[in-house]
Amino acid sequence: MTTVSETPQKSMVISRRLRESIRLHLECIYPEKDSRALTRQVLEAYWGDGVVPRKRGRVAGNNMWSADNTYVITYGNSIIDGEHKPLSLLQDFLTENLKGVIKGVHILPYFPYTSDDGFAITDYRAVDSGLGGWEDIERIGREFRLMSDLVLNHCSSQSNWFNEFRMGHEPYRDFFFTASPEDDLSSVVRPRAHPLLRKVETADGEKHVWCTFSHDQVDFDFSNPEVLLEFLRIMRFHINRGVRTIRLDACAFIWKEVGTSCIHLPQTHEIIRLMRVLADYSEESIVLITETNVPNVENLSYFGNRNEAHMIYNFSLPPLIVHALMTGTSQFLNAWQMAMPPAQMGCAYFNFTASHDGIGLRPAESLLSDEAIGEMVETVKSFGGRVSMRQLSDGSMRPYEMNVSLFDALKGTVKGEDEHNIARFLCSQTIAMALEGIPAFYIHSLLATSNDYEGVEKSGHNRAINRHRWNYDALQEALADETTQHARVFNAMRERIGIRTRQPAFHPNATQFTLHLGEKLFGFWRQSVDRTQSIFAINNVTDETLEIPAMALNLIGGERWIDLITGETVDGARIGFAPYQCRWITNRA
Repeated sequence: MTTVSETPQKSMVISRRLRESIRLHLECIYPEKDSRALTRQVLEAYWGDGVVPRKRGRVAGNNMWSADNTYVITYGNSIIDGEHKPLSLLQDFLTENLKGVIKGVHILPYFPYTSDDGFAITDYRAVDSGLGGWEDIERIGREFRLMSDLVLNHCSSQSNWFNEFRMGHEPYRDFFFTASPEDDLSSVVRPRAHPLLRKVETADGEKHVWCTFSHDQVDFDFSNPEVLLEFLRIMRFHINRGVRTIRLDACAFIWKEVGTSCIHLPQTHEIIRLMRVLADYSEESIVLITETNVPNVENLSYFGNRNEAHMIYNFSLPPLIVHALMTGTSQFLNAWQMAMPPAQMGCAYFNFTASHDGIGLRPAESLLSDEAIGEMVETVKSFGGRVSMRQLSDGSMRPYEMNVSLFDALKGTVKGEDEHNIARFLCSQTIAMALEGIPAFYIHSLLATSNDYEGVEKSGHNRAINRHRWNYDALQEALADETTQHARVFNAMRERIGIRTRQPAFHPNATQFTLHLGEKLFGFWRQSVDRTQSIFAINNVTDETLEIPAMALNLIGGERWIDLITGETVDGARIGFAPYQCRWITNRA
């Protein structure tokens, strides 16, 4: 391996800068440790496979992505046929249907696991044999930008690591966080309602391990530097196999200190900043995205000062869009959007409306009243959805997320079901496509999949309602029949995504201003970085037919304005909207 000391003098100076940056972060994380020795270990862990860092770290800028950056979110086995490897079927589906439309794919954890549909991992360096192998992952990574999960907070209680912990073997005897039932844990922020600590027998006696998400998911102890070093090795291992976007799952919880909230602690941010340095000095174009399902202000903190995550999930967007379309008012969506800061250069919002999890309600706290959240929850339940709860510090319970297929969540309004399901659903997706940031589409949103009640019954888990596994033959048959909801939505989605990716004004960092068009419309103006294109994205969030005067928009005179979605020329005094209609009015088609 080429070491820093063996490189020419110029590289040696630059490497000193890299080492110094790493050392400063390590001093903040582990002030009582030898930061220089740890720096050497970090370099060896991340660049120990014979690769060397860039001479200079990448400078944060708006050239990291373009308007054609989009993602599809899927499980490795969302498509099956009982004969072929699911990852092979997934590749076939993606290549045949989305190549040239979708640029990136987030394959949810594809590692061996014991629970939580992949998020209780037993081996971070293996592919679940029921899905395929590394050759399948690498093949998809050659055709699409591959996003993969780095599940930092916890692993399976049945993993080799945890078994070694219980037997008291090094280095794993200090890999997992323990506490005492006598400790004051009243300030700990909980995403679940089960007891936080789990009693286990070990070679060193009885211990109580920390379990943020379930008793099968045991939390790591990052105060032990060996845990961090092991994850840096895993990070490099995944990069070497084609991963280019790294999703830091549940990262807000990774650092614990008894007597604190155990969420968003300073050491957590420093660990992400350290990973950002490693990403920016990688020859590969590595993007970090943080998964922090928390209130909006807390979520925004993971951008840091352009030195933490490249992207953050826009977690407030799903509940706010659902609320707007259920109630026919954009009041809260507008208020949130006007208060959202533009992402700094080198940063971007990750805009999604549905995922493998439910529609989180914590990000809507302080944005929607308890009454508004309650009405939305009851409406979702009336459409066949479920609700999951979390426990507050006083022992009371609060809705944590709505578990429902987004297509079924939008089958009606607070007034009940109606005939506007498809139009309302496409409106939700079109809003996400046009907002500042990078859009991502859950595979079951692309396919207009309905609630999977059989999945809930079989698994006993609410989240299974939106984790349907399509038989490939049945899926192909459904998409071939243009009268099905699946074909109608999928074809419309492909068309709109295709339009979107060709517009400079939809660059993730293009200018955005919220339009004031009343509560029945949600509108915003986007302008390309070079100022040559403007797009007025206007969405009717009601079941009414509406009109606005053309003069309500700043349509610059002397230019031809066209609705990109319908192809209509906008030249009249008034602009009409059918129920849930969306318009992208631009001067450059």
